[in-house]
Amino acid sequence: MARPFRFGVNLLTLESAEAWREKCRHAERLGYDVLLVPDHLGNPAPFPALATAAEATERPRLGTFVLNAGFWNPALLAREVATCDALTDGRLELGLGAGYVKAEHDSAGLPFGSPRDRVDHLVHTVAELERLLTDSEHRPRSTQSPRPPLLLGGNGDRLLRLAARHADIAAFTGAVQPAGKPQGTLRLISPEALEGRVAAFRRFAAEAGRAKGSDESDDTIELNYLIQMVGPTGDRSAKARELAPYAPDLTEDQLLEHPALLLGDAKEMAEQLRAHRERFGFSYFTVLEHNMEAFAPVIEELRGG
Repeated sequence: MARPFRFGVNLLTLESAEAWREKCRHAERLGYDVLLVPDHLGNPAPFPALATAAEATERPRLGTFVLNAGFWNPALLAREVATCDALTDGRLELGLGAGYVKAEHDSAGLPFGSPRDRVDHLVHTVAELERLLTDSEHRPRSTQSPRPPLLLGGNGDRLLRLAARHADIAAFTGAVQPAGKPQGTLRLISPEALEGRVAAFRRFAAEAGRAKGSDESDDTIELNYLIQMVGPTGDRSAKARELAPYAPDLTEDQLLEHPALLLGDAKEMAEQLRAHRERFGFSYFTVLEHNMEAFAPVIEELRGG
């Protein structure tokens, strides 16, 4: 049986306290299962934003998507996580990533380092969070036991291995840093390459004893994908051709098959997500705030599917 769909929205802007509360209530009314906040300079601070979202809503889970591990000391982060989980009555989902925007580290006066350095710090952060949040003596205590669910996001082997060992949710970026481009620039990989990344994750999960076999991921690990664009249209091919300059390495057919782009009417988009769940195993999809309204009819189409 296919894993049920979950839908999250990554909320990016803060105008006022009441506007934030109303936006969260509206997302709940639209049917979103998870309200998410990223960790970029210029966006709302994740933990107070999520605590406020919890006060304004009743049903959705609340998550970071994703924290930049390089911004955080693990002990201080454990305190934030436990406090936020308690203040949200155990609705928190903790998303972590290695970070990829050098300019933000420079602005914060924090070292950016090499990709290896950043993943090393993420590995250390995950280990410390596991140690601290599962320690019965740690104060404050999180509401969820043994800790809030952990989402780890990335594309490379080390991150996928880390997710296979520790994550409750594995988030796939489906993008890489292109050679010669400014740090923080991402380029979509092909659907075939993304399929290969999922296959690698499943192998790593099997090696870690968390999968039924090399070709079948354990149902306890949920797979997430961030949809970059929701494009309602009556002509999917024409829309794909319009977007081609943004992904010059991909063919029109690859763009139409890519889970980063959702094109068509609500029924067509729903069929695309069913196909992505079958092909890649993705059942938890996230959209960006500016796509929140456009994606709502797809949620309605898929509810219970």
